[in-house]
Amino acid sequence: TRRKRTTMEATGSNSDLQHERDTATIRSEDFAIWWAGGRVALEQQRSLERHFLEDPEFEDAVHPSFLSYKERYEHALAKGSKFVVKLREWQRRNQSEDQAVGGDELPDIQVLHNLRMLMSGSLGTALFQQSFPLRLHYSMFLSTLLNQGTPEQQRQWLTRAWRLDGVIGTYAQTELGHGSYIRGLETRADYDPKSCEFVLNTPTLSAYKWWPGGLGHTANMVVVLAQLYIRGKHHGLQPFLVRIRDQQTHEPMPGIDVGDIGAKAGANAVNNGFLGFRNVRIPREQMLMKNAQVLEDGTFVKATQPLLLYGTMVFVRVMIVRDVMFGLLQAATIATRYSAVRRQSPIEPHEAEPQILDHLTQQVKVLPQVARGVCYRLAADVLWAFYQRVMTQLASKQTEAAAGRELAELHALSCCLKSVCTLDAAEGIDVLRKACGGHGYLASANFDSIQGLANAAVTYEGEYTVLLLQTARFLQRQYVDGLKRKVLPASVAYLRDASRLSWSNNNLLENVARALEISATEQVRDAWQWQQTQRKHGQYTQEQLTNLAGRRLTAAASLHGHVYLVRNCIKQLKQLQNSSNNLKPELLEILQQLIELFVLDTLLRQLGAVLKWNSISGRQLQQVEQRYEQLLQQLRPNAVALVDGFDFHDRVLGSTLGCHDGRVYERLMEHARGNPLNQQVVNRSYHTHLRPLMQGKL
Repeated sequence: TRRKRTTMEATGSNSDLQHERDTATIRSEDFAIWWAGGRVALEQQRSLERHFLEDPEFEDAVHPSFLSYKERYEHALAKGSKFVVKLREWQRRNQSEDQAVGGDELPDIQVLHNLRMLMSGSLGTALFQQSFPLRLHYSMFLSTLLNQGTPEQQRQWLTRAWRLDGVIGTYAQTELGHGSYIRGLETRADYDPKSCEFVLNTPTLSAYKWWPGGLGHTANMVVVLAQLYIRGKHHGLQPFLVRIRDQQTHEPMPGIDVGDIGAKAGANAVNNGFLGFRNVRIPREQMLMKNAQVLEDGTFVKATQPLLLYGTMVFVRVMIVRDVMFGLLQAATIATRYSAVRRQSPIEPHEAEPQILDHLTQQVKVLPQVARGVCYRLAADVLWAFYQRVMTQLASKQTEAAAGRELAELHALSCCLKSVCTLDAAEGIDVLRKACGGHGYLASANFDSIQGLANAAVTYEGEYTVLLLQTARFLQRQYVDGLKRKVLPASVAYLRDASRLSWSNNNLLENVARALEISATEQVRDAWQWQQTQRKHGQYTQEQLTNLAGRRLTAAASLHGHVYLVRNCIKQLKQLQNSSNNLKPELLEILQQLIELFVLDTLLRQLGAVLKWNSISGRQLQQVEQRYEQLLQQLRPNAVALVDGFDFHDRVLGSTLGCHDGRVYERLMEHARGNPLNQQVVNRSYHTHLRPLMQGKL
């Protein structure tokens, strides 16, 4: 028989999905505990989600896909305002009065990190599938005040911003004519020593600030990055705090031109805006002066660490790696559950239609993305710890010099991982959408929202090619230092390793890691040597050579990113194997399979570059492919239990295809019947246009 089994058990769950859970060799709860960082953290997360998701005020009466752009913004802002109030209530009850959002104790960078993760993680996604207008206030605006403001400025502005005391802000850097090339920004701030004020202007249309979230109609203050001029002399980009809307009326301030930039391919509740200045004056004290300073007489005091100006961007890029990991695993959970429910295309002609997850071709689409998401999480945790260490060192005069060296490595690594992870995650989410066939194209499947946010991350806070080129410059400097036998930073130490690939049939992971390291090293060397050779001819300037070497350089930086991800997850696996964290053997086995799958998948995806620089035989590649397929089959029985372990509430996924009960077809039909277009059996356009057209009366 070729029947499609959609029988519901007494629990109301799809029988195939329930069978997957019953026959798995791991308990989803065990994985969820490890994933959350322990039982206490998991229960706290669930408590917080229940606090919101069981409140009918946070349910959407109409699916967001049926709302207009204007309605989406107004709905998200109303819900976002309630969210802040209710979050504050929960934190006061479960944590402490002082540490709650808007409490008496000002946030440190860890508090802002946790808040950022909450808003872009499970709870924030459950409530705001297209993000929401206050997100930039709690991430980039507050973190900039914290990292760029003096203690006096923090007491005056961070306190008010944290408490929403007449201050809702955003971060305005990108302009209509310039994005990732921030030295090209045109907005300028001229210091007037007579009045001790800065005068801000956007001298051209392309100088308008463009894209900041919440800028359109939400924020009343902004941190503006502008070119500083003192008596006509240029002093580079500096951050300025500017009020753009009246605190009481919310009307734009004199000289301010501000509004929303319009609908986008995703994230349509963020309220991205434009902003222009015409002779807008602000007090000298509203230049954020923790690093560089302007004295009353116009004397400019240069920052000891110029890279600190970009601290906000480094912070956000570190966060973005986790953001895209989260979106990728959302999509992977939806596709995995759907693949266990959907039955189609018999493998044996006279057998019943199997679950499509039984097809190896479907496993190839779905399971490597699950593995990728887990390994991105491992990298994101290490990257955040690195960021914290560098920021702590910079705050200490004793370790400031060492921190300066590490800051360059952190900047390069955050640029690289932001580029590689966003690009691969966006591609992975699209693969997962396609893995759900035609149903994956429906708005109710929610891939459009997930994909929209991931696609945006590829280009915001640094366009991916530009960031790869920044990483490549760092790699070239380190390569030259390696030739001089200098000690290299940990993430690039492999550039000094001149050994060739020695293939071991018993250690595929090390084979892959070393092959990638050799490929990255040779690609860096190739780009550097090509420029050296061309320079001798004297035909091009160094800047022109850098441009002409762009393809070689971006390839080197991309390979470096994959080297880091592979080496990091192998290192994390060894730590898990050697630690005394009481991981159950079956859970450790699953993690080992996921990491191994990610490593082999990375090799197969980078095979062209690897074969360019390594001698690997066809038989050796067959060994990789055979192990790759074995891993897919080993992970297959635990696929559903594994994604259940990410502990996504149905509201987080927001998908008719990915709900925990597996009632895919029922939910699809229910959603279709709720379509406003179906509330009338005959739409009025039949009478006004269709019938006259058929009667020849138009």
